[in-house]
Amino acid sequence: MRFLQRTAVTTAFCCGLLALTGCPDKTSGPSPDSGVAEVPEAPKAPPPTTFALRSQVPDAGLAEISLDPGEKPVIEQTSTLELTASRGLRNYRVRLFDAAERAMVSDDVAEESDTGLVYRIVLPQPLKTGFEYTLVVDAQTGTAFTDTLGRDVEELRTTFLIAGEKEKPAPPPAPAKKKKRR
Repeated sequence: MRFLQRTAVTTAFCCGLLALTGCPDKTSGPSPDSGVAEVPEAPKAPPPTTFALRSQVPDAGLAEISLDPGEKPVIEQTSTLELTASRGLRNYRVRLFDAAERAMVSDDVAEESDTGLVYRIVLPQPLKTGFEYTLVVDAQTGTAFTDTLGRDVEELRTTFLIAGEKEKPAPPPAPAKKKKRR
């Protein structure tokens, strides 16, 4: 019996020594093979689609037009507007309205690239000084339009004023006088 006790004590002592001297210090976190899974970072959502509006100013190039809500910027007279979007758009339309809410006649060109959309509005005559105009970007069909990532994009509606005195409309041509018969 004594032999078994000595053997048991000796075995326990040796195992304790091995356990204390055989294990390396664990100063760092869990190792990759410890069965603890690393949580990957959630992918960041891309920023929302944004718009920028510029007007072609003679001898000065493109001038930025503020799109801040509630603000009515005053711009120089122009016949070319350029709208850019940070992403391409689907199911959209761009229209320019005069103060009477009539759509303006224009020659429009849309160019899509990896960097977004560039939409140019070329008017046959410069916008009239002293008048206000509204640019609207909305859905072509239905109630919503999307960007190339499939996300809904808010409608853009911005109003701006053309610098200068209000142009007076040209008087209508005088009616032709009828010749009297004799």
